[in-house]
Amino acid sequence: MPIISVKTSINAPIAIVFDLARSIDFHQASTVSTNEKAIAGKTEGLISLNETVTWRAKHFGIYQNLEVKIVEFNKPNMFKDIMLNGAFKSMDHTHSFKQIKNTTEMQDLFSFESPLGLLGKIANHLFLKNYMRNFLINRNSEIKKVAESEEWKSVLNYNNYS
Repeated sequence: MPIISVKTSINAPIAIVFDLARSIDFHQASTVSTNEKAIAGKTEGLISLNETVTWRAKHFGIYQNLEVKIVEFNKPNMFKDIMLNGAFKSMDHTHSFKQIKNTTEMQDLFSFESPLGLLGKIANHLFLKNYMRNFLINRNSEIKKVAESEEWKSVLNYNNYS
């Protein structure tokens, strides 16, 4: 089972980074390359414990649906989502946040198991693990860009952070 770990250092308060990472609206805006849309479950706002969202996205030229559920939630330190339905055999994604002075360290721990046995393992090795790592790195760079600017105020309800 491939495991991907990505750490991103962001010069912004932990509460802002945490909420950007769980914002349905921001996720859609930050993944234009895959045209991700929330089509069922929680489709806007901030996702929380025991809520689900079904994403429709284009990966490898094919539209796919991925239903995930938030199964652990400790604001503003971490949340974890797992796949309920989708292209993977299994998938879980832990999002961790740590405030270090004026910086938030955000870490993604993403593990997945591909379907199709040996063929899936070959796909993991040849391209899928790198594809998923790059997806996370690109998404995190969008979170970093918005959190470190004033843009976050237009995405999140500013009154909750003042």
